Amino acid sequence: MSLTRRQVTVAAMAAVPVAFSATSTAQAREQRTLYIAGDSTAAQKYSDAAPETGWGMALPFFLRQDLAVANHAVNGRSSKSFVDEGRLDAILGLIRPGDFLLVQFAHNDEKTADPTRYTEPWTTYQDYLRRYLDGARAKGARPVLATPVERRKFDANGNAVPTHGEYPAAMRALAQEEGVALLDIQALSLALWQRLGVEETKKYFNWTDTEQDNTHFNPPGAIAVARLVARELLRHRVLAPRDVRRLDAEIPESWITWPPPAAA
Repeated sequence: MSLTRRQVTVAAMAAVPVAFSATSTAQAREQRTLYIAGDSTAAQKYSDAAPETGWGMALPFFLRQDLAVANHAVNGRSSKSFVDEGRLDAILGLIRPGDFLLVQFAHNDEKTADPTRYTEPWTTYQDYLRRYLDGARAKGARPVLATPVERRKFDANGNAVPTHGEYPAAMRALAQEEGVALLDIQALSLALWQRLGVEETKKYFNWTDTEQDNTHFNPPGAIAVARLVARELLRHRVLAPRDVRRLDAEIPESWITWPPPAAA
């Protein structure tokens, strides 16, 4: 689906966090923002999709209030289609020195039958990811790569099975080549699903009476993945200890809310 420039601009502005009303303009500019570019596993969900929850919805629970989250992740996008629709440009029009751009793609890059989204791991996927890195750096912001969170898939012996092919390896290689922090969420989530096992993982994915979704999360799953992201941001010194909170605390599911769908 292609969007007009106006639609992209409106969507971008809707993702911009509102500064505290008590702060002055100068103080508001000092607030750093972490932008998320990604797909449906991270995206904001609305009331018509509940209980489906993107991990980006839960990430603010683990960050201090002076570090805002602007979640630009959108369902169905790949590293290519996100760029082609002008969504990266929208972020780059807003991002400032000292901000962060966290990039997670692969789920839809893998769709070989769809030329509008498909990228090849070791060529076009890396080429598109470089555009995020170069764009953020040109704006004085810090880019961060995150390997794609794993789907829920187990073999006959109950072993969690990776599903993203060569994409995580290609991203790891690019991060090393470019000297960019890499959050290996693919490996960490795979290990988490292995620890939880076949039945317990159902409580983390969007399994309902009418749907058995092994890709998207419910509130517990989104919170668990967001916790992995926050811990990795701290471990790789992207964020300082003063920037994070509640890394080991219980997060109530009730903190997750789904706003009404955006007007067409």
